Amino acid sequence: MQRLLFVCLGNICRSPAADGIAQSLVASRGLDWRIDSAGTGAWHVGKQPDNRMMTAALARGIELSPLRARQAEPDDFLRFDHIYAMDESNLADLEQIRPQNATARLSLFLEHSDVPDPYYGGDDGFEHVLDLISDRMEILFDRLQQG
Repeated sequence: MQRLLFVCLGNICRSPAADGIAQSLVASRGLDWRIDSAGTGAWHVGKQPDNRMMTAALARGIELSPLRARQAEPDDFLRFDHIYAMDESNLADLEQIRPQNATARLSLFLEHSDVPDPYYGGDDGFEHVLDLISDRMEILFDRLQQG
């Protein structure tokens, strides 16, 4: 079983989108994987994802409304196998809380670039982020399933 955590800044746009897309893939592929998301900041803890992201995701059949924002914590490095940061800033923040005995592999979700934060932009930014995450998630799942 794989245990994956997706992390962005506030856990209301990018990481819940990744969470929802990953949950959908887990279901469609019949996998027994644990999926979660978190933010490096605590501003939105307990809140639903951004309405614009929920609307854009729902149009693609991805339901995000049950998700609630939480802040990443050091124990996540022991509870998950892989932690994926949505951008370099998130990666740096996660490195700061990574414990000495961490077992999770920490990496940038897109490997060589950031998933842009759509929060301050228009609706097209949310669509673009969903496209980026969906495309990468298929590749990621294929790699992880192959071992």
